[in-house]
Amino acid sequence: MSIRKVLITGGAGFIGSHVIRLFVNKYASYKVVNLDKLTYAGNLENLKDVEQKPNYHFERGDILDVEFLFDLFKRHDIDGVIHLAAESHVDRSLHNPTEFATTNIIGTLNLLCAAQAAWKGKEEGKLFYHISTDEVYGSAEHGGFFTETTPLDPRSPYSASKAGSDHFVSAYHNSFHFPSVISRCSNNYGPYHFPEKLIPLMINNIINNKPLPVYGKGENIRDWLYVEDHARAIDSIFHHGKPGEVYNIGGNNEWKNIDLVQLLCHIMDKKLGRDEGTSAKLITYVTDRPGHDLRYAIDASKLISETGWRPEVTFEVGLEKTVDWYLSNQEWLKHVTSGAYLQYYANMYQGR
Repeated sequence: MSIRKVLITGGAGFIGSHVIRLFVNKYASYKVVNLDKLTYAGNLENLKDVEQKPNYHFERGDILDVEFLFDLFKRHDIDGVIHLAAESHVDRSLHNPTEFATTNIIGTLNLLCAAQAAWKGKEEGKLFYHISTDEVYGSAEHGGFFTETTPLDPRSPYSASKAGSDHFVSAYHNSFHFPSVISRCSNNYGPYHFPEKLIPLMINNIINNKPLPVYGKGENIRDWLYVEDHARAIDSIFHHGKPGEVYNIGGNNEWKNIDLVQLLCHIMDKKLGRDEGTSAKLITYVTDRPGHDLRYAIDASKLISETGWRPEVTFEVGLEKTVDWYLSNQEWLKHVTSGAYLQYYANMYQGR
C-alpha cells in the first residue's frame, strides 16, 4: 500500500485520541495529522504516549477557518479524512443550539469543500469518512433496532446538527461522486472521556462524594461500546468500507441508565474500600431533559458481515478497565475539571 496522509479531526478528544493512537501505532508508514481546536473537551495530555512518534503531526486549528483548511490539505497532501471534530454534548446543545449547528454543519461543509478542491480530478484512492451518531435516528421502539435504512428523526439540537452534517456528506457523494462514507455509533465509554458524559461523570462524582444526577426515573436505555472497539471499527470502515455507504456500529449491550449507575456504585464501593451501598446513597433523581430519547439500539450486522469487525471487550471487562483508569489518573480528572473549564461552563449557561 502506498504511504497515506490521513487527517483526523478532533483527534485530541475522547474517541479521536483512541483513533489517533491506533493509527499511529498500527500504520508506521502513514502520516497521521491530528487537527484539533483544543476546546474544553480536547486535551493533548490524551496523546502523550504518541506525540514523539515520527508519523504523528499535530495542527491546532478550527474547521470553521476555510482558508486554514485549504492550506492544511495542500501542506500535508491529505488523501484521507476521518472527521470526528464536533460539539457532542446533548445538554449543552439545549443551551446553545447555534454553536452546535455552526460547528457540526458548517464545519463539516468546510471540510468537504477543502477535500473536494484538493482531490479534484484525482479522487481515486481518496476517502472522506464522517463519524456520526445513532442519535440521528431518534428513539428506537421497544424490541426494535436501528439499521442503516432507518429514517433520520433527530430529537435534540445536537442530533439535528449531526443529521444535517450527515446529509451534506451524502449530498456530496450523490451530487459530485465524492468518495465518502458515514458511520453511526452507539454510546462509547472508556479512558480519557471528559466527565460531562454519564459514566465518567458518575465515576468522578463518586470519587468526590458528590450527588449522582439521574434524569427522570433512570429508565432511558443506551447501547454501550468500549471506545477501543469503536476505534477498531473506524479502522475497518476506513480501509474496507464502500464509498457512499452508511455503517452502524454498536455493542449489542443495552443498559437502563439507573441500572448502569447502580452497577458503577457497586464497583466503585469495592475499589474504594467503602461499605456496599455507600455510593448508591448519592443517587439523585433530577428533572428529565427536553427531547430525551427513551432507547437507542444498534443493528451492526452490515458492518460485521462486510468487514468482519466485532466488539471484543465485554462490558464487565470494559467497565472495570474504565474505572481502574480513572482511579489511576485522578490528576488528569482534576486537570480537566479545573477552574478554566468550570468558568467556560458557567459562562455558557449564563448565555454569554
